Amino acid sequence: MGELIYRERPAAGIATGLLVLHHGRGTDENDLFALADLFDRKQKLHVVTPRAPLPFPGSPGHAWYQLADVGFPHAETFRETYATLGAFHDELWERTQLTPRETILGGFSMGTVMSYALGLGGDRPAPKGILALSGFIPTVEGWEPSLADRTDTKVFIAHGSNDPIISVEFARRAHELLSAAGFSVDYHESEAAHHVDPRTLPAAIDWIDTVLG
Repeated sequence: MGELIYRERPAAGIATGLLVLHHGRGTDENDLFALADLFDRKQKLHVVTPRAPLPFPGSPGHAWYQLADVGFPHAETFRETYATLGAFHDELWERTQLTPRETILGGFSMGTVMSYALGLGGDRPAPKGILALSGFIPTVEGWEPSLADRTDTKVFIAHGSNDPIISVEFARRAHELLSAAGFSVDYHESEAAHHVDPRTLPAAIDWIDTVLG
C-alpha cells in the first residue's frame, strides 16, 4: 500500500487540535469532508479525511479492509491498513505539529472500526478522543484493545437501534467494555438505521468542542 489520498481543511488561525475522519465502506475522502465545518463551525481545528486504500467491489468507493464477518475484519488486510493508516497519522502529527493528545480519531461504520483500532491499539499513541459513529471495536487475530494505559481518552458513541448492517449490540458492548475499564463514554442511541443520524449531531459537536476546546 502506498501513501493515502486525503482532503484537509486547515483551521482559520492556529489550530487548537486535529480531527481525522475515516469514511465508511464504499465511499471515499469526500464523504465525511462536509462534516468539517459542521463539527467545527469556528474553524479552530485542522480537519483531515483520508481515503481508504482498498477498492470496494461493486462500488466506485473504497474500503479499509476486506469483509469477513461483521465484527471480525479480514486479518491480513486489516493489519496492512493498520500499518498504513498509522504511518499516515504519524506524518500528520509531524507535519501539523499537533500531537495525539490534541487529536480526535473518528469515523463512520468501517471508519469507526479503524478509529477504534488506531485509538486503542497498544502500539499506537493514545488520542485525546475517539468519535465512534455506527461501528464496532474489532475482533481480529493479532490485535486487541489496550485499555488500562489510555483511560484518559474520551469516547463518543452514536448508533441506530434499527441499524441492519452493524447491530446496535456492538455499540452497547463497546460502551460496556470501555466504561468498565474507566473510560469517559458519551453514549447516544437513536432509532436510526445505518447512517449518521442528524439528531445526534448537536451532541457530537458539543463533545468535540469540549474535548478539543
